[in-house]
Amino acid sequence: MTPFGEAVRELRRRKGVSQKEMAAAIGVSPAYLSALEHGKRGAPSFDFLQRVAGYFNVIWDEADELFRIAHISDPKVVLDTSGLPPGHTAFANRLSERIRGLSEEAIRAMEDILEKATFPDNEGE
Repeated sequence: MTPFGEAVRELRRRKGVSQKEMAAAIGVSPAYLSALEHGKRGAPSFDFLQRVAGYFNVIWDEADELFRIAHISDPKVVLDTSGLPPGHTAFANRLSERIRGLSEEAIRAMEDILEKATFPDNEGE
């Protein structure tokens, strides 16, 4: 499941609707909605996100968060390390090989490291 799939499932739970009911209301197939929730489809389109936000009548802040979550929910990530030092490419490949075996704790620790990292292009912002 992706972060977006988890968010949609929670919205459905709060509203008390099934995938089939939601799919019919926003004009997609139940199979598509199920695949999206379970991380078997790529990130949804902007149009789809607007329909979801409208269906659940979410406020602006919640809609912004839903859009942000959708942006980070593509289950088939591609990293382009061309032009970067060899260590970056090696790290990306090692991560791709081992990500399925990482614990939630290890993922949180890596997220903390990424949050604290200083990126040269963003200094001073």
